[in-house]
Amino acid sequence: MGLKHVFKAKLDWFFSKKESVRYTKSHAITIVGKDVLHVSAAKAFKGDPALYNPEDLLLSSVVSCHMMSYLYVCSQNGIEVVSYTDEAEATLEVLEDGSGRFVAINLNPKVCITNKEKIEEALSLHKKANELCFMANSCNFPILHFPTCEVAAAN
Repeated sequence: MGLKHVFKAKLDWFFSKKESVRYTKSHAITIVGKDVLHVSAAKAFKGDPALYNPEDLLLSSVVSCHMMSYLYVCSQNGIEVVSYTDEAEATLEVLEDGSGRFVAINLNPKVCITNKEKIEEALSLHKKANELCFMANSCNFPILHFPTCEVAAAN
């Protein structure tokens, strides 16, 4: 059996008579020792578009966790990563009954490394990173990877 870690978050929501809707979807999440995270529903679901929403946070968790797993496997394989960017996209399907779920996340990592001889290996390591990624292992939908890799320009 592996190690277990517990993460805690506190959510605070209060009714506001000032709102023109039945209830506001904005709320605060507090994690001890960190800034308060102000969250709402997505604009499509009558939330405050200026605030993060659960869908933003799920996608952000997946893209961030994949990057950290990828940097780890690259370091284990002697690949020096100079930069990593990703313009990820998640697809949410909402059914007629109001239920919904994510059906896919597409990751589009653009990686820059120092050794041109390692490009193919660097591209292949996204699969291993996905296997190690805590968030990917917690999802019940496909997380697809469309990576590119280039070599850093010599100074």
